[in-house]
Amino acid sequence: MPTPSHPHDHGDHDGHDGHDHEQGHGGDAAGQEFWDSRYRESERIWSGRPNSVLVRETADLAPGRALDLGCGEGADAVWLAGRGWRVTGTDISPVALERAVGHAAEAGVADRIAFERHDLGESFPAGEFDLVAACFLHSPGEMPRERILRTAARAVAPGGVLLVAGHGGPAPGAENPHPDLYFPTPEEVLAGLDLPEDGWEVLVCAEHERVGAEADRPGHGFDNTLKVRRLA
Repeated sequence: MPTPSHPHDHGDHDGHDGHDHEQGHGGDAAGQEFWDSRYRESERIWSGRPNSVLVRETADLAPGRALDLGCGEGADAVWLAGRGWRVTGTDISPVALERAVGHAAEAGVADRIAFERHDLGESFPAGEFDLVAACFLHSPGEMPRERILRTAARAVAPGGVLLVAGHGGPAPGAENPHPDLYFPTPEEVLAGLDLPEDGWEVLVCAEHERVGAEADRPGHGFDNTLKVRRLA
């Protein structure tokens, strides 16, 4: 397994001031029901802006094929498509995907995005991708997150990047809003991927404290980022 090298400090940047991708896969029917119900609570759950960790970590990448895991209402996929990527966006919720299709059409990038419904613990999009992004892929209930991320790594094309962003611990003195969920450190996420040491380069493996717009989100004081590149 590769070891972290050259951690980057992103404390002076806004974090995920867009939308979380807390997608659930606690069994297909139960996961879909949970997230469909969650999305039906409002006409729009997330802000419509891309996750700033995605913007920060992919802005300098040459556009190619991208996979957005837990795409929600589509903001990340739309942003990537607008920068020239051809995107596959996947979510467990048909309600979310219907909205994502509409947002892509409104943005004029519908021809660059294919939205697919998957319970990622049961099925996964086919093909290889130059970027696989899993931003805030958390959920109540049972979800084989580590196994999903290993599958995600296998979907990265040679020279491509896997980006995993997740919640860290709560702010000091703050109540944990999700005591039933465990949020791994970036080092734990890296270890769980079990990547061959000579096959991957670790670009970012770091935790950062929420600042600016991202600090408005209650409970979680820290988020983390893992960015690795598959060697050709």
